[in-house]
Amino acid sequence: MKKALITGITGQDGSYLAELLIHKGYIVHGIRRRSSSFNTGRIENLIQDQKIFNNKLYLHYGDLTDAAGLNRIITSVLPDEIYNLAAQSHVGVSFESPEYTANADALGALRVLEIIRQLNSDIKFYQASSSEIFGNTPPPQNELSIFAPRSPYGVSKLFAYWITRNYREAYGIFASNGILFNHESPRRGETFVSRKIVKSLVRISKGSNETLILGNINAIRDWGHASEYVELMWRILQLDEPVDLVIATGRSYTVKHFVNLVAETLNLDLSWHGVGIDEVAVNTQGRIIIKIDKGYFRPLEVDNLEGDASKAMALLNWTPKIELIELVHGMIESELRLTL
Repeated sequence: MKKALITGITGQDGSYLAELLIHKGYIVHGIRRRSSSFNTGRIENLIQDQKIFNNKLYLHYGDLTDAAGLNRIITSVLPDEIYNLAAQSHVGVSFESPEYTANADALGALRVLEIIRQLNSDIKFYQASSSEIFGNTPPPQNELSIFAPRSPYGVSKLFAYWITRNYREAYGIFASNGILFNHESPRRGETFVSRKIVKSLVRISKGSNETLILGNINAIRDWGHASEYVELMWRILQLDEPVDLVIATGRSYTVKHFVNLVAETLNLDLSWHGVGIDEVAVNTQGRIIIKIDKGYFRPLEVDNLEGDASKAMALLNWTPKIELIELVHGMIESELRLTL
């Protein structure tokens, strides 16, 4: 029976991946950070299942910034596969906490790889890379595109990408990068723009007088579904040889388009007026529902991310199945249940 270790198991991707691997018969070990509040909400269904918790799922306290702790966990578990999903994953926050972001996202990957090297084992390693490593390189971006990150987060993820390749080539470690473009789900954190939009507009549709404040609504992104993408993480480690692959839908939309889809689904009749930071969305009564705030713009914006995943589609025998409108509907339905 295979064993997998997931860093960041309590996050969006980690929770979906844990469910997938348990379904496939794995014993799953997860690393979570110690916190003064409960942070296991996304995997609570697994924890509450007595047939799974401490039988097919085991949790360990740890942090990517703690080499000794990581070494203790990895050497005691000796997993067949490690999925490094943990990170400080908010791009905007990375400008405010660049040192921590680099420590966790860049050096964290190095720490795990160095432990694998020292163990001289056959552990397979998956590194969660990000489309942010491309920055403003013209789309569509693929494995041969120029890397030009425009945030401490993107720079840190690029270090992790290159150190994964370096350890693969220098030491023969089965280490692969998945360069995932934006992927969302009902489990997306509330500070991310997709969930923020859905959460706020659901409340407004139910009578709230709040105003949704956004930044660059003209940013273009390639949105997939997290539940689909974690399946591809697993498939990448099942290949005969390690590889670096872009995972994306090949379809991109503006943040404004995402807002409009959510509003239409909730039967919110909005109209847009003005330009630039003065642009607003108002309802039929003329009340401002959405406005732009310069404070929500990044110091360096990434304008257009659209992935070319043709290599992954061929190697992994995959095509994206969930359209953006289906993703939006799922997020809204989940939010409506939470607000009952």
